[in-house]
Amino acid sequence: MAKSTKLGDGELEVMQAIWDAGEPVTASGILEKVQQKRTWGLSTLMTVLGRLIEKGYLECDKSTRTNIYSAKIEERDYKKKEGRSFLEKMYGNSISDFISCLYDGKNLSKEEISELKHFIENVGKEE
Repeated sequence: MAKSTKLGDGELEVMQAIWDAGEPVTASGILEKVQQKRTWGLSTLMTVLGRLIEKGYLECDKSTRTNIYSAKIEERDYKKKEGRSFLEKMYGNSISDFISCLYDGKNLSKEEISELKHFIENVGKEE
């Protein structure tokens, strides 16, 4: 895994753009995607890309005229680690406390509750 596991909001948006691309991508391709949410210029993006390389999240192929960036960590792996960290820090590793908080806050729709029930009923059945 990467040296530093925590990503800032902007770094996460850049990683999301790269993961969404599903293949190595140029800085201009990343910038186009990120500019849907942020008013960054190319120099800001290049700073963030440099940080992500330094943290071990990205690699850059410089063998052509245009640098090509690709993720060194899979999106699912990052989300698993950060999800576990969030659950541990905020809810003392209690999934029931987390779900209870969402439910009490009326943050779960009937569809989401149904999806959650379906997930719980089927967890482990794939084995």
